[in-house]
Amino acid sequence: VQPVESGGGLVQAGESLRLACVLSGRTFSTYAVGWFRQAPGDDREFAGSITWTEGRTTYADSVKGRFTISRDRDKNTVFLQMNNLKPEDTAVYYCAVRLRGSRDFDYWGQGTQVTVSS
Repeated sequence: VQPVESGGGLVQAGESLRLACVLSGRTFSTYAVGWFRQAPGDDREFAGSITWTEGRTTYADSVKGRFTISRDRDKNTVFLQMNNLKPEDTAVYYCAVRLRGSRDFDYWGQGTQVTVSS
């Protein structure tokens, strides 16, 4: 399974942005899709995830209430809607796939840059 992110860009604080992650390949083996982010000099951080079949979501405390993950199974796409963005949300955002039977996110996209100016 190969995820490809899109939708990053430069926005001002308080604005919104929606990222998309398109999956190709053996999507029927997908258990969950996660969104992660990494700011310069920081470790990669989990932002949230969604299970592919049930659509059950999980969020990090830092984004809860501002970010929403959804999926369109017909289009093999997962979305990350980010509202009320803050400068500290600036990072490269990655989409990753966890397969059925796996405990880890094994397949990663190339990332998309999100920059929030104050």
